[in-house]
Amino acid sequence: MANTTLKRSLGLWAIVGLGLGYMTPTVVFDTFGIVSDETNGVVPLAYLVALVVMLFTGISYGKMVRVFPSAGSAYTYTRETMHPALGFMVGWSALLDYLLLPMVNVLILRIYMTSLFPTVPAWVWVLGIVAVCTSINAWSMKGTSNLNAILVVFEIVLIAAFLVFGFIALSKGMGDGTILTVDPLFRPGTEVATVLTGATVVCFSFIGFDAVTMYTEEAKDPRHMPKAILLTIMIGGGIFFVGGYMAQALFPSVDVFTNTDDPLPEIGLMVGGKLFQLVFVAGAFAATFASALASHSSVARLLYVMGRNGVLPRRAFGYVHPRLRTPLFNIILVGVVSLAAVSMSLELVSSFINFGALIAFTFVNLSVIAYFVFIKKRYKTAKDVVSFIVLPVVGAALTGLLWVNLQLDALVGGVVWAAIGLVYMVFLTRGFRRSIRSFDFEDVEVREAEEELGYHRHHGHGAAAAADGGSGAGTGAGTRPGADGASGADTAER
Repeated sequence: MANTTLKRSLGLWAIVGLGLGYMTPTVVFDTFGIVSDETNGVVPLAYLVALVVMLFTGISYGKMVRVFPSAGSAYTYTRETMHPALGFMVGWSALLDYLLLPMVNVLILRIYMTSLFPTVPAWVWVLGIVAVCTSINAWSMKGTSNLNAILVVFEIVLIAAFLVFGFIALSKGMGDGTILTVDPLFRPGTEVATVLTGATVVCFSFIGFDAVTMYTEEAKDPRHMPKAILLTIMIGGGIFFVGGYMAQALFPSVDVFTNTDDPLPEIGLMVGGKLFQLVFVAGAFAATFASALASHSSVARLLYVMGRNGVLPRRAFGYVHPRLRTPLFNIILVGVVSLAAVSMSLELVSSFINFGALIAFTFVNLSVIAYFVFIKKRYKTAKDVVSFIVLPVVGAALTGLLWVNLQLDALVGGVVWAAIGLVYMVFLTRGFRRSIRSFDFEDVEVREAEEELGYHRHHGHGAAAAADGGSGAGTGAGTRPGADGASGADTAER
């Protein structure tokens, strides 16, 4: 069992499909009202800005996933290339995203259902959706890339149908009255600041492209991972741009919507009638529910890993139900957090999510510089300078620019969350006298052996413990794969 590994069964397009499924392409219509209001009616321009930022960050992810093919997370890259404490803080910031993503999906589903059944209280839908998601994840859910591919294809077909209905509506004089217009990209009064603010909101739509790095150990050819990341960004960004362009041409003003927080059901009704609205909402509901299940499951797994590694209290967060064999406590906890979808707004929650995401993206870019320039010393040719310095610097600057344009509430809430993480890290390390735990899978038995070794040395029991600990430490270093001789600086430090 110790030598069992994940099966390498995913091809390039299967991985891209999983990334697009996580991104949920129909989310462009969920956030349309918010972004149109923020940008003064230039939604596709905001997506274009976000796409450029994501492409630079995607290039950096591609470089780092080659170096650390078994990790694939911003906090791992930061910990390995800069400092464990900084990696912890990046991971803590990203944890906010993971905790809130299931709530966002529940919130969107709540809006769908209340738009179709306005007389039913919103809390009924939230409670029911959370109960179903929590129950399914508690009993174990096994998804396949084939099922995901069906959902993604269904979403793309629905968006294509929307484009057809939208073109017909434009030809009849709806909205701008023509598809050949630049108004969705620039209108009188368009300001750089408002476009950047809108871009920070639509960054939420791109969250998921980085998730494809989780499938590195299941890819038929790990060398395809950088290409899979960029394809996911480009295809997803293209769908967002085209869908946003058509929606903006049809609805230059959000005044026509009753609910600007998520106008997807109203967009379907106004463009294609009641029948298309039902199909449109049903497709979006299925995709969002699948995303809700996946995000709920993944964050419960992350909390389990954090509990297993001692980042969070192991007795609770590292618990696995003996019969169900699922991290039951964590699954229930995520469900409880998701209940806040009763009163939260999509704009506010997405801003909180983007706080952590943009920090993570910034440090992925900085990790490229730290690793290739300061560790590997690869800056001797013009190509090296462009690849390992210029591109990641631009990527970090662009993500930083979006970060400072977040809503004030999101900035304040994010800073408070980061402050809590800093205090917790000081407590966890006993004032930095102990090593900092990792957020991802590691050889726990090796780490515990090393801690036991330190205990025996401290109490003068040394020889036998040292003999056992020496081989254990060597095993720990060998279990962390990485290109160019990267063997896990964090393990060595521990």
